[in-house]
Amino acid sequence: MSQPFLAAVGVTRSFGRTAALSGANVAVDRGEIVAVMGPSGSGKSTLLHCLAGIVVPDEGEVVFDGMRVDQLGEAARTELRRRRFGFVFQFGQLVPDLPAAENVALPLLLEREQRRSALTRARSWLERLGLDGLDDRRPGELSGGEAQRVALARALVTEPDVVFADEPTGSLDSLSGERVMDLLVDSARAQGATVVIVTHEARVAAYADREVFMRDGVAVDQPHMEVIV
Repeated sequence: MSQPFLAAVGVTRSFGRTAALSGANVAVDRGEIVAVMGPSGSGKSTLLHCLAGIVVPDEGEVVFDGMRVDQLGEAARTELRRRRFGFVFQFGQLVPDLPAAENVALPLLLEREQRRSALTRARSWLERLGLDGLDDRRPGELSGGEAQRVALARALVTEPDVVFADEPTGSLDSLSGERVMDLLVDSARAQGATVVIVTHEARVAAYADREVFMRDGVAVDQPHMEVIV
């Protein structure tokens, strides 16, 4: 067996006196879609933040594509997130003053891609996700489902290696949530992207290839542990 594409090994993380992760282990193969499940407060989001290099663990290792993410400095982790990761959060976190096309193009513009090219790619993704004609709408002019699809387009426009989705349907009705998940999974598979989904909903986890369960800051994904060094 080869080394997993993305992994956390014995990761611990505390906030003050509160332990969010207590030796969590998880391993994800390239192109795999994994759902991280567990009750509120189990450490799901903290694990995702460690895997994505947003938070540095107190102890343990985070490995992505052969590199130790936990040993990178802030600037290197920021560059990694910008170039190789995409993010979808529960409430989208769109820039309220920017129209949909510019929200989607933002990661490309931050990489200094020419504005015209970035907007062309952004509009292409909006069309692919059923949002053609909404290019100039600001987030406040979109429905919840539309806004979340804009956030999904923004996550995918850079063709990331990994998409991290933290409760991506948590603020949506069932129908809108299903559409977002269908689009997320289909688009990720088309690009060969790996997906890590944090959710407490079984209907969302059903879209994944595999589920990892967390409780009290512990997640053990035993099949891959022997290959991590």
